[in-house]
Amino acid sequence: MNTSLTLPRSGLALRTALAMGLSAALLGAPAAQAQSKPAPAASSLASSTAQLQPAQSELSFTSRQMGVPVEGRFKRFDAKLSFDPKKPEAALVAFSIDLASVTLGAPELEAELAKAAWFDSKKLAQASFISSAVKATGPAKFEISGKLSIKGQTRDIVVPLSLSQAGGLTTASGSFVLKRLEFKIGDGEWADTSMVANEVQVKFKLAFTGIAAL
Repeated sequence: MNTSLTLPRSGLALRTALAMGLSAALLGAPAAQAQSKPAPAASSLASSTAQLQPAQSELSFTSRQMGVPVEGRFKRFDAKLSFDPKKPEAALVAFSIDLASVTLGAPELEAELAKAAWFDSKKLAQASFISSAVKATGPAKFEISGKLSIKGQTRDIVVPLSLSQAGGLTTASGSFVLKRLEFKIGDGEWADTSMVANEVQVKFKLAFTGIAAL
């Protein structure tokens, strides 16, 4: 998908326009492709958009059912990152997940998660995240603030992130805790947190090309 933008010159307007462009480019394309396509430079004033490398990237989660950890991962997701190491506060991140691509290693559990009480993935196939602010917290460490949307529910979250570089790849890794009931995941009879814990640990490792040296 080619997204053409005419960007205004003011810093705030530039960030807003670029965020809208990243969101449109990401969420307008099926997550099932899970392959980033080269994006044209939006403006000489903006940092270039990095390219996700799906084969080197992972997205997983751990929930607890009656105290027993249950691990899963998503096979299809996509991400867009606009990042200039000299101006990390101007970074923008957009992310989408194909909820139907969840795998738990047990077909019966995967079929259960597709139902309306859980992901309702036949009707609401994608979860998405778009950043609103980025703050450096240390060398190659950042906090990404933004909005996470799942099943029509949107919440503000803060995600800690670390960057590392090797062999031409920049890897963004981190984890955060998601409260499933805020997104109506495990609704109705499954809302009992003594059966399934409310807290879900989400971990990610996203590999990108096209980012300058830190």
